[in-house]
Parts: sequence; C-alpha cells; structure tokens
Amino acid sequence: MKKLAETEVQIAPLIAERWSPRVFDPEFIMDENIVKSILEAARWAPSCFGDQPWKFVIFHKKDALQWVKALNCLSIGNQNWAMDTSLLIAVCANKNFKHNNNENKWSHYDTGAASENICLQSTYLGLAAHQMGGFDSDKIRNLANIPVEFDVMSFIAIGKPLAKNLMTNEQVEAEGTARKRLKLNEIYFENKWDNLKG
Repeated sequence: MKKLAETEVQIAPLIAERWSPRVFDPEFIMDENIVKSILEAARWAPSCFGDQPWKFVIFHKKDALQWVKALNCLSIGNQNWAMDTSLLIAVCANKNFKHNNNENKWSHYDTGAASENICLQSTYLGLAAHQMGGFDSDKIRNLANIPVEFDVMSFIAIGKPLAKNLMTNEQVEAEGTARKRLKLNEIYFENKWDNLKG
C-alpha cells in the first residue's frame, strides 16, 4: 500500500513515498546485501566534523533467539506489529567527539540524519522503515552491551509492507488513514520568530 504525501509544492518522490506502516509481510527475510545497502546509506549522512557519532545494533529475524530478545525490548504496542518485520535496529549516539572526547552537542541531530537515510534507503528498495520511541532503554543497553557514552535514541523496524489484498479489513482501514502534517506556513518564520504564528 502506498501513501504519498499530499504536499503543497512538489518534493522528491522518494521523500513523498516514505511513510511508517504497521503491517508487514511476516514471511519476508532480508538478505545481507539489502542490510548493507541500508547501512551504507546511513554511513553517508552529514555530521559535525565528519564525526559520525552513530552506531547501530542490528537484529535479523533469521537469528530467532536474538531477534526475540530485541523484540522484547519494545513496548507491547510496538511488539504487536514489529514482530512481522525483518530487521530491528537499535540506534545509538555517542555523546562525545571521537577526536577530542569533548561533548558533542550535535550527536543526536547527526544520528537523526543517519536514521532518516536508513528510512529513505529502505523506501528506495521497496521496503518500509518505522522508527519507534516506545522501548526500554535499560533492557536494550543490557542486551546489546551498549557503552554508557552512547545514548539509545530509537529503534527502527524494517520490512516488506504486506500487500493490500492480503490485509484484513481492519488493517486496510487502519493503514489507509490519511497522513497528517502541519500546513507549510506553520513550520517556519522569515527573518524572526513571530509569536502570533506560534
């Protein structure tokens, strides 16, 4: 199922096509080349000083034991649909620069850019990525042995969206809900902040 963004002006098709479904093909297993392609896209995201503060811990569905452990780090609501995806990624950001160990105030921002590249590359490959904030940070930190200097930012679930003709009526209705965004003129100001606009 495609849900193109209803934009006020034209944007790149890849960006318009990207969305976050919750219904995936449970039989689809991602191969190594696809995984590497997705991570390669993240590698080329911009970052302050070219520091690349991100690290990703990936869990393949084909490795069932570790997959289930990672899945259990998610909130129940996210587990209910993410169990049908093929790859789970724990997204981490180094709080400090590598070159001098000083605080990197831009690490979260840069890691977000790398994560968006993952989502866009997934869309380009005919897959879908869904980012999540509903997870237990301590659980995934312990499971994956994530060092304390890294913040666990999010999880990304990636898989093949289920064909519409294979969905239940309830799934079609839920997935078919229109995407919503603020109006374009509500997200920016020109030259100075305008309190009357919010």
